[in-house]
Amino acid sequence: MINIKLLKGDALQLLKDIESKSIDLIFADPPYNLSNENYLTCKSGKVAVCNKGPWDQIENIHEFNRKWVEECVRVLKDNGTIWISGTLHNHPSIGVILKKLNLWIINDIIWFKPNAPPLIQKNRFVPSTELIWVAAKSKRYYFNYEMAKRLSNGKQMRNLWEVPAEKHKTSHPTEKPEKLLERVILIGSKEGDTVLDPFMGSGTTGVVAKRFNRNFIGIEIDNSYFEIAKRRIDNTHTLSNLTKFLETIKTNDKLQLEFST
Repeated sequence: MINIKLLKGDALQLLKDIESKSIDLIFADPPYNLSNENYLTCKSGKVAVCNKGPWDQIENIHEFNRKWVEECVRVLKDNGTIWISGTLHNHPSIGVILKKLNLWIINDIIWFKPNAPPLIQKNRFVPSTELIWVAAKSKRYYFNYEMAKRLSNGKQMRNLWEVPAEKHKTSHPTEKPEKLLERVILIGSKEGDTVLDPFMGSGTTGVVAKRFNRNFIGIEIDNSYFEIAKRRIDNTHTLSNLTKFLETIKTNDKLQLEFST
């Protein structure tokens, strides 16, 4: 019987209540600080500013990143992995912090979104990628190599993942596609493991973790997103036959992750 624990509040505070070395996999999608930029985009056929809301506007983003990453490293098991999503706005900060904490950086995954919305400005390229750091506390970390091959048509996965962006099942502006999290969780953890998402948002990590029989701890500070996440996770059923599910996965996906020790 898996355990689902949803916590409403500030991740910097609530992470302190989690036992050290108790988490097998962490997926974090922290604020990107993108909303401090004046990007214009096209949304539903209309001009829109890329403002994600107050939660994405942090004055000292590097110090904020340092604090929450340190707590995540504390709660991560010695053989666990941490996956951190970001853009050019916070990716360098995260990389510096991971290095200073002496984490073993396994990969940086490039997530390519073929359906990224167009820009109105004509002075830059359309942002259509996000970056995901994959790191561990040592070189002896869990990585399901055979699962990665199975999800990549029998070939070694590369670090370029092509997955369409979520078409907003919820109101969260940076909702991650379930397909993306399926690969993270199936490759980075086992059934019965514990997955943590310190910035749960609308709950996609929890939905996928529960579906694949993982324990889950999710933290979210926004009341409305917390309720959305709770409802989605409550309505998710754990799969009874993983093999049958894997047979339904398209084998021509370009989602690939390269692994070496």
